Amino acid sequence: MITSVEGRPLGDDELVDLAKRGDADAYMQLVARHQSLAQRVAFVVTRSTADAEDAAQEAFVKAYYALGRFRSGAAFKPWLLRIVTNEALNRVRSASRRAQLALRVERLDRPSGDAAPSPEAAATAADEHRRLLEAVNRLGEKDRLAISCRYWLDLSERETAEILGWPRGTVKSRLSRALGRLRTQMEDDERSSRLLLETPASDRLEDRGGQT
Repeated sequence: MITSVEGRPLGDDELVDLAKRGDADAYMQLVARHQSLAQRVAFVVTRSTADAEDAAQEAFVKAYYALGRFRSGAAFKPWLLRIVTNEALNRVRSASRRAQLALRVERLDRPSGDAAPSPEAAATAADEHRRLLEAVNRLGEKDRLAISCRYWLDLSERETAEILGWPRGTVKSRLSRALGRLRTQMEDDERSSRLLLETPASDRLEDRGGQT
C-alpha cells in the first residue's frame, strides 16, 4: 500500500487515481481523511448523530462506485460532500414522507386548533405503525407498489415511474387513489375496533358460543 511519495502524504487526486485502478487501500485512506468532515456535514442536514453516520457511510459507498464518473483533475472533497449532502437530504425527506403519509391517512378532518397528542397517544405509535403496515399490505398490488416505492423506498416520482414502468402521470394519479383507499381502509379498521370495544364482553362471548 502506497501512503506517501518522497516523504509527503499522497494527495486526494493521487489517491483517487489509485482507487480508480482498483486500489481499495487508497480509497480507505480517502475515507479516513474525510470521514469526520463528512459526518459533520451530514449532521448539519439531519440533526441526528445516527442518521449522519449512516448517511456518511452510504455516501462513501456510493462515491466509490461512482469513481469512474469522477472527472480527473477535479477536487475530490467538494464532489464527495455533494454526495454526502444528497444522502443526508434523502434521509430527511424519508422521515418527512413517512410523517406526511401518517398525516394523510389519519383524521384529515381534525380541527387545526386541537391540542397536541398526549403522552398516552405517543405511547401507541408502535401500534399505529403496525396497523398502517398491515393496511398497506392489504391494498392491491399496484397501490401497494406505488406507496411502497414513494414512501418506504423514498423514490421520486420519476424514479418510481422508471422502476415500475409507468408514465410519470400514472404514478401521481395512482398514488393519489392509493392513499385515498388506504385512508378509507384505516378509517374502517378504526370503526371496527371502536365497535368491538363498545360491545359488552358478555355479548361477544354469546356470539362466539352461537358460532360453535
